[in-house]
Amino acid sequence: MDPQEEVSDLKLQVERLSLFHEVGKALFSTLDLQKILQTIMEKISELLQPDSWSLLMVDERAQELYFEIAIGQGAEKLKDVRLKLGEGIAGWVAEHEQPLLVEDIRSDSRFSPKIEEFAEPETQSVLCVPIKGREQLLGVIELANCNGKQSFAEEHIPTLKSLADYTAIALENARYVQRMHALTIMDDCTALYNARHLNFVLDAEIYRSSRYGYEFAVIFFDLDHFKQVNDVHGHLVGSKLLWMIGDLIKSNLRLIDYAFRYGGDEFVVILPQTSKENALSVLRRLKELLNSKVFFQEENLNIKVTASFGIAAFPADGRTHREILRMADEAMYLVKKTTRDNIALAGEGLRPS
Repeated sequence: MDPQEEVSDLKLQVERLSLFHEVGKALFSTLDLQKILQTIMEKISELLQPDSWSLLMVDERAQELYFEIAIGQGAEKLKDVRLKLGEGIAGWVAEHEQPLLVEDIRSDSRFSPKIEEFAEPETQSVLCVPIKGREQLLGVIELANCNGKQSFAEEHIPTLKSLADYTAIALENARYVQRMHALTIMDDCTALYNARHLNFVLDAEIYRSSRYGYEFAVIFFDLDHFKQVNDVHGHLVGSKLLWMIGDLIKSNLRLIDYAFRYGGDEFVVILPQTSKENALSVLRRLKELLNSKVFFQEENLNIKVTASFGIAAFPADGRTHREILRMADEAMYLVKKTTRDNIALAGEGLRPS
């Protein structure tokens, strides 16, 4: 190697070391996934100068790739595009978990027609590497270059693989933090939010509703004679029944609604932007669903469950989370002490369903 080539090679190595240093510094200075991915994106652009590039993530359930980040012409249209594992160049890399350099995509049978309509007409070279986690494939990074530029080369693969490794660490750290956060606000038994998170959500909803002049409703309910289920069938059946009821509640609420296990066999539901009368209509449907459900039919236990319900609303029944919860709780206890399997509205009494 002549002196000029040695200087050029040394310069390239220095650039790579600087790149990895910057990415590593970002990785260990923040848990903000978007900031880390932004740094990686910038460094990829600086060193490899692609005309467009994409970060595709694996949807494990569907066994598909979707575009988490797409930079370049047609990027906006790619947000709804999905590729099966094995489909297209990115799909091939995901399926085989191997890097791939294609110097002329038009002559490569793996290039997907689904992507071709969004690609720049001049796109020629594609470099794609897998993002491997400790236990599974997380996604792929795909770079594209156009005619008139030098094609990507084999020597670029180790650099992009190293950046993919940093991306994998960032993604797994972010998922770990999300799981830790979920453990602090979720109830293990029902997969609903827990009582600790209830006060936070109520305060946030009070602030939002006060600012924009909204109403919202709180439903407090307690299962009737739940102790008998534990006494007759055991606590394992009782715990599974709580999970089933939690799932029934979640699957019949809007996306903007919240459901909580308050404790024992008590539950709370928050209905944003909902009046007390509209909450009553929602609750009647939930109550009808609960009353018509027969649990553990396959086990021949045939358990039926009823509940006592109370409804309170902001701002009519209280302006703090303590006041609203207390009013909903008192309405529920009115039902509990009288008819059970019924509904009461705070300040109004029983409202037969």
